[in-house]
Amino acid sequence: MAVSRIILTAGAVALLSAAPGLAASKFAAPKGCTVYQTVQMRGCQVSHHYRCDGDAAGDQWSVYLDANGPFYMSRIDAETRWVQSYDLTTGDEDRIGDETDPASFSTLLETGRDTYDFTTKGSNGEVRRYAGYDELTGETVVIDGVTLERTRFELTASGADGQTLWQRSGQQLVQRDWRIFFADKESFANSFGDKADVTETPVTFAGPGDKGYLSAKPEYDCDAMMTWLGPKDGAS
Repeated sequence: MAVSRIILTAGAVALLSAAPGLAASKFAAPKGCTVYQTVQMRGCQVSHHYRCDGDAAGDQWSVYLDANGPFYMSRIDAETRWVQSYDLTTGDEDRIGDETDPASFSTLLETGRDTYDFTTKGSNGEVRRYAGYDELTGETVVIDGVTLERTRFELTASGADGQTLWQRSGQQLVQRDWRIFFADKESFANSFGDKADVTETPVTFAGPGDKGYLSAKPEYDCDAMMTWLGPKDGAS
């Protein structure tokens, strides 16, 4: 799922002993981890996607940065389940909880549609429920030489009391071989009546040896940054 714009607060990354670092405008993954793609996106964001020795097979991590630095880090498994995530502005951690209907990337690829219904529990005690679906549209797009497939989705987040917190809908992109979602275009609305339309489509991809690999500086739309109060995700 697309990641929200959140401003980095001083020292937040230091709260996470395994958090990646920055050196001379380059991203540095934790020891034992290898970045396989650096992705520049619309909306003044850059993300780094990496795998780590010792993690379960199929697990991978993503870190998102905006013009102010890193603001979100997540870990997904081979089925793109939201195993673990960090808000790098506060140090809060979320872990996957009960799953009535676990997300399944395999089901999406095999049948064209996947539904999910699960909860997460935060280190601050907050429990949230996420329910929705992903559906392949049948459209294939190529961005910077990378073949992606477009999806449509709907996602609702609710609090422990069952009240809706926010809703998101729109389209995203998946890469089969990497087993990952990328943002595209979506609409967001929360319980306070705030609404926003967001475009965070990938623009360039850089693997090891490519120009822009490990760059910590976002390059696109940074002169017209949008501020919106949306949540994560992935997610994925």
